[in-house]
Amino acid sequence: MIYAVDFDGTLSFGEWPSVGPVNRELVDYLISRQGTGDKVILWTCRAGKPLADAVEFCRRYGLVFDAVNDNLPEIIEQYGSNSRKITCDVYIDDRAFHVDDYEYTGEVDIGRIESALIRFADRVSMAV
Repeated sequence: MIYAVDFDGTLSFGEWPSVGPVNRELVDYLISRQGTGDKVILWTCRAGKPLADAVEFCRRYGLVFDAVNDNLPEIIEQYGSNSRKITCDVYIDDRAFHVDDYEYTGEVDIGRIESALIRFADRVSMAV
């Protein structure tokens, strides 16, 4: 399995550009997955020093990424190119909305989407 994981609000509960507090449960889970041969990609909007700070923050907690804002070398080789979209099996992001959470009825129901996103945001804020 390949996991692509966001930093702000996901691995770190802090406010950008700071780092921390750590989401220890998620960090430990990803480390355990790497121990079974799975790969972990840091997939974040951070760049420059804020990105370096995030990578170092995770390293201090034992999470060393297989790639950062990039596809794995074996994926690039497999497809013969490096698309901007990260190839993975699982995206972990505090702003994620899973397609199964929305039942398409032929019309886009913005109210239902917003309601589901608010419920998700409330769960995340309660975890912090």
